[in-house]
Amino acid sequence: MEETFPHLTIQREAPVNEKRSREYRPPPPPSDVRGHGRGLLQKLANAKEQSASDVGGFDDRKLFRFTVHKGFNPEDLRKISTEIEFVSQEDETVVIGFASNAALAQFEARLSTMASGGDVTNKQVIYALQSIDGWSAEDRRGWALRKQGFPESDEFLIDVELWPLEDNHQGRDQEWAKFEEWLKRQGIEKKDQVKQPGLTLCRVLCNPDQAEQLLRHRDVRTVDLPPSFGLERSVVFQDIQNFSEIPDPGEEAPGIVVLDSGLATGHPLLGSAIGDAQSFLPGEGAHDENGHGTHVAGLALYGDFERHLRAGAFVPTLRLFSGRVLDKDNNATGFVENHIEKAVRHFVEQHGCRIFNLSLGDANKPYNGSHLKGLSVTLDTLSRELNVLFVVSAGNHRIGEESPDGLEWRDNYPNYLLDDAWRIVDPAPALNALTVGSLARHNQSWNSQTHTHDPSEVPIAQPEQPSPFTRGGYSVDGAIKPELLAHGGNWAINTRASHSLMERVAGLGVVSTNHQFAKGHPFAVDIGTSMAAPQVAHLAASILLEHPDADANFIRALLCLNAFMPEASQKLIKQDKSFRSVCGYGQVNEESLHRSLENAVTLIARGPIGNKRHHFYEIPIPDEFVSGGKRRLREIAVALAYTPPVRSTRVKYRATRIDFRLVTAPDLEHVTTMFNKATEKDDYENIPELKTATIGQQARSKGTVQADFWRFRQFNAKSKLRNQKLFVVVTRNDFPWGDNLCDTEEAYSLVVSLRDQENEEARLYSRVKMQLEARLPVRVKV
Repeated sequence: MEETFPHLTIQREAPVNEKRSREYRPPPPPSDVRGHGRGLLQKLANAKEQSASDVGGFDDRKLFRFTVHKGFNPEDLRKISTEIEFVSQEDETVVIGFASNAALAQFEARLSTMASGGDVTNKQVIYALQSIDGWSAEDRRGWALRKQGFPESDEFLIDVELWPLEDNHQGRDQEWAKFEEWLKRQGIEKKDQVKQPGLTLCRVLCNPDQAEQLLRHRDVRTVDLPPSFGLERSVVFQDIQNFSEIPDPGEEAPGIVVLDSGLATGHPLLGSAIGDAQSFLPGEGAHDENGHGTHVAGLALYGDFERHLRAGAFVPTLRLFSGRVLDKDNNATGFVENHIEKAVRHFVEQHGCRIFNLSLGDANKPYNGSHLKGLSVTLDTLSRELNVLFVVSAGNHRIGEESPDGLEWRDNYPNYLLDDAWRIVDPAPALNALTVGSLARHNQSWNSQTHTHDPSEVPIAQPEQPSPFTRGGYSVDGAIKPELLAHGGNWAINTRASHSLMERVAGLGVVSTNHQFAKGHPFAVDIGTSMAAPQVAHLAASILLEHPDADANFIRALLCLNAFMPEASQKLIKQDKSFRSVCGYGQVNEESLHRSLENAVTLIARGPIGNKRHHFYEIPIPDEFVSGGKRRLREIAVALAYTPPVRSTRVKYRATRIDFRLVTAPDLEHVTTMFNKATEKDDYENIPELKTATIGQQARSKGTVQADFWRFRQFNAKSKLRNQKLFVVVTRNDFPWGDNLCDTEEAYSLVVSLRDQENEEARLYSRVKMQLEARLPVRVKV
């Protein structure tokens, strides 16, 4: 087991508007019209050559990929030639179409005329074209196939989707018939199929050579592996008697409080860890009549419950507390704000609890960019007054008129996650709380596991992509919400039942404790951001095992410092930065959360800071971090958290502002001069930060927990990290109206991490520790 070390302490050196429909504006003529024509001519020639390598097809036309100006109407392709048939719009700038030889000849003639300076009709259409290509074998590779490749076996199952010719009934029938004939000629065995106007899926058994042929078939849209990340029934339906007796975590174990629908205190996996269970709902007992609270409690106590279930071992390290604030229908009686405040004060005063999970949200209160109110304000106020951390769920999309329908759930994913209907709901916008969104973990339903040849149940999201129901931010003033992600489940559509949405019965959710354990059902599967939040709450409470005196600021900062973006979600953000509002900083990596490693060292700083003041921290950078000719990933991560007073009557809401900058300078004197001279707001904002930040100072500083990540593959001789010193500068600058609300000195926590995890020989921890110790005798305390 890899050796771990305690984290090091470092001393400081002294209103969403109503959406307007966007009218398409054709692009202006290119600066070089002739050159544009010549370029498209060459690209057309290359595309014709590429498409000539396609096989199959229900007719003789070629398939082309047109890269177009954003907002382009795909039907306008027919203005080039009436013999171009629009097939699919793959995203905002990619249109797929069939073209006959006559159409290609017409198109080529128009481009030749443009290239020679002549005038052509419908030239705006040609101006909107950026490129013409074939639909390549790589384009046909689905998500899982790109990630995993074909199985290493003589034969395997794959799923093949054909182009959906929704508006061409005759062509669709021809496509189906010709493709099945082609499969037979190739010796590919069709196991099952889904045939509908908007979707044609075939699950086939083939060998590697046949699979490569499928990747070249003109009528194939995608080739992918069947769903495989499933929650097996055998995992869920286990006998509780198979597990050893659950030990008591001990009186000194950190507490975690679940504020929900109550708790089934007799559950064999929970009972020994329960510290107290109370009802704060007038006239109701503390027991769970709904099941939601017990399900959430298992995740809060154990974190990744599925991992423990597969390992067959449950050893609680936390003390579990339950406060019932919801009734049997998961609703509140009266104002839930009152129930929650009473519960929080009880568990703080009686048990010293500091971590509270709230997996609840008011779907009638999506955040629309105006003032925060209701439960959000209550949580923000209690967070500051009692120094407690609330972990809340982002909320789930409520299916209704604004939801996709049928196959649109899959085809429009993930773009609808950015729609107004998917905005976070109260209390998720609370600035001083941690908000958690949901990731998909599984993509194989129970039916798909049982009937391996049946492709009819189609998952919407792929593993490690945002769940199709998860809500996104931002919060007040553009603060990043949710901050973190955890597994909360997936949805699927049943293509044999009119593309009906499978919300809960597909086995794609999160397994945890069941309140009906006495009936022989100790475990249950549920879906939602309600399941994601308690997993983060568990990690938050577990920090107290190593850092028992940690405050809420430190816990928030440390969790976000150790966040990483799963590859599948990162890809969405690269395509459109707006998905940051759904994914936040990512998922918590537990590897170096509690303690440092030799190749991943964490530095801790805490301090109260006065208004209009800067705090300076020099970050030691060992030579080996920036040396070595081998390209490898290295990372600097910085996170800061504070808990400001708030006012719902103010547009800016938070009374104080604290943020950080990561900068380089020759020495401390230069960096202090640079910041102390920046008295005007514009001057401060223009101070250059170390380049390549993942989030950026402007975006991250709007929240009360801020994290950013600088990643490097190689350092050249002129790199600032090689030639200058590195500093984190923390700055406080309050709003004038908050003078009477803020403390003279406001608390904050700062954590910094250096990571060289691809270098097995890295000794970052030892080098950094040595440099910090060498500084202590001569450091001037300010």
